Amino acid sequence: MSPTPQERRAARHQLGGPPAPAVRRGPSGGGKKPITVDAIVSTAFGIVAAEGYEALTMRRLAAALETGPASLYAHVVNKEDLDELLIGRLCAEIELPEPDPATWKADLIGVCTRLRDQYLRYPGISRAAFAAAPSHQDTLRLAEGMLGILLAGGIEPRAAAWGMDALLLYINAYCLELSLVNRRVGSGHEGWVVGREELLSRIAALPDSFPHTKRHAAELTAGSTHDRFDFTLRLMIDGLA
Repeated sequence: MSPTPQERRAARHQLGGPPAPAVRRGPSGGGKKPITVDAIVSTAFGIVAAEGYEALTMRRLAAALETGPASLYAHVVNKEDLDELLIGRLCAEIELPEPDPATWKADLIGVCTRLRDQYLRYPGISRAAFAAAPSHQDTLRLAEGMLGILLAGGIEPRAAAWGMDALLLYINAYCLELSLVNRRVGSGHEGWVVGREELLSRIAALPDSFPHTKRHAAELTAGSTHDRFDFTLRLMIDGLA
């Protein structure tokens, strides 16, 4: 009896042997190369890079692979499983330093920044990370590395575990927000994205019941998005220390 999709997923996580190629169905018949997990994931990334994460559905992915959706399920349990594979591949590409008490803060910021840059390559992909179960070995490898860095810095284990979770949540949210803004701009709705000059003008026009906002408008609107990202990372990491 052929293994179920759930059994195939479990075998992947246990570093089992690769599953047999899926049989193609639909208009392409057997004239194309067999479908593999790598092909599915690579094609999914291509769709996200070109059209954004919102465009990625199993039906859209099957069409890009010139097959029927049912053929994908020989390797992928469902969309959630695909999300896990996507995030796992991004995490696998991140270099992790050896934990060092002397450089732990800089090392942790470097890992977080590399993860941010991975997500920003694929608009909206961090949305998949919110729901992806942390059981993929490549995703767990990243968490293991971050935890090791925090522990090397002398952070108490529970604070290190919760701090790592908070850092990952912030990175996911930051990248998702940035992708939503960029999508709005790219879709021709620039008027809905308020620039700094317009924001300063709006603040200046506020009534005197907003004294702090008006007085510190320059500070409230200063810095690039990445400047604020770096500030928040340091704030969180210094708080852990």
